[in-house]
Amino acid sequence: MATLADALRRFGAAYLAQRALSTAQAKAWRAIVACRTAALGGHRVQCDACGHSRAVYHSCRNRHCPQCGARAKDAWLQARLGEVLPVPYAHLVFTLPHALGPLYGAHPHWVIDTLFACAAQTLHAFAANPQWLGGTPAFSLVLHTWTQDLRRHLHVHGVMACGALGADGQWQVPRRAPQFLFPVHALSKVFRGKFLAALEQARQHQALPRDPQGGHDDWNKRRQTLYRHDWVVYAKTPLGGPAEVLSYLARYTHRTAISNERIVRVDAQQVAFRVRADRHGGKRIVKLAGVEFVRRFLLHVLPTGIKRVRHYGLLAPGTKRIRLAKVRAALAMPAANSVAIESAQAFMQRVARKDIAQCPVCRNGRLRAVEVLVALKWLPDPRACVHVSVPACHGPPPTGPPGTRS
Repeated sequence: MATLADALRRFGAAYLAQRALSTAQAKAWRAIVACRTAALGGHRVQCDACGHSRAVYHSCRNRHCPQCGARAKDAWLQARLGEVLPVPYAHLVFTLPHALGPLYGAHPHWVIDTLFACAAQTLHAFAANPQWLGGTPAFSLVLHTWTQDLRRHLHVHGVMACGALGADGQWQVPRRAPQFLFPVHALSKVFRGKFLAALEQARQHQALPRDPQGGHDDWNKRRQTLYRHDWVVYAKTPLGGPAEVLSYLARYTHRTAISNERIVRVDAQQVAFRVRADRHGGKRIVKLAGVEFVRRFLLHVLPTGIKRVRHYGLLAPGTKRIRLAKVRAALAMPAANSVAIESAQAFMQRVARKDIAQCPVCRNGRLRAVEVLVALKWLPDPRACVHVSVPACHGPPPTGPPGTRS
């Protein structure tokens, strides 16, 4: 199966001959290429019945690696489900116009933090208004920066309870309908106003010195463009309830812009991968030149220090326990049960229906760790990339005698 690591190995030299990597991009590149290979070390396991052995290499745990994050994603989903209230939930999306792409390239931290802040302030303002809810809301936002074909598309997805905790400690239901929160056109205008006000304030305080459109004429032209176009805000109540939206968001909270399952082929010139063709689940194949594929993927490597998932209102980390207790009392809910923490083996058995300790050859013995495989002290420089076939821990088991390295 073709992988993202294969594309980086094959086209790395050509890409790096044209462009430099940021620190975050270089770190992600090294991790993805080394993930589940001998470079990260691991251990050798051996069957206690037939003697079959194989190497099991460590994962890189980088948040941009498509091979990592399954267990972290599942833990995140379980934790959120433990906080779900017995009310309808809405799925919301706040999107920035593409005209802000150059500014993001120069000041990604500012753009992302402002996107989160303005989306959260908009939802807080509407929730506090007695016309709609009149209380403190409960919602989470997740950052996405990509489209299906890996173009830059800055937006945050949110899941929000249809209701709010009033100042009197009572749960306030939506005024118009149980499953309706706010009008999207009004949300769009307020969101746009808050972001452009923050942009103007940043200009006045000279907080964006590298803005490529910071000159007077370019600034005014961009400002006119941003005011002229509607800012997209999407809102829908999921028919399947909150678990449906949380499950959708969980697929992205600990993953990167493209999964290995979507990559169809990596050949000498191109990378072919699947994208969504329509709203009914249809797929089509997109082919990109290898260097262009690498460029688009690296657009979505986040700078160090940016949190992709953030919680607000009743779910804000500092006051969540106290406020959720008040909500449960208002809704006459039982006390929340603690989330059980699974072992790695139990997780694999439940999700993949696979016993990772069972010998894949004889199916009777158990795999035991017999040797530690030491990792490299330093991961290879991306500029040293060459196209080679690197064994992974989940590839076909080696056929050599027990105890030999593969």
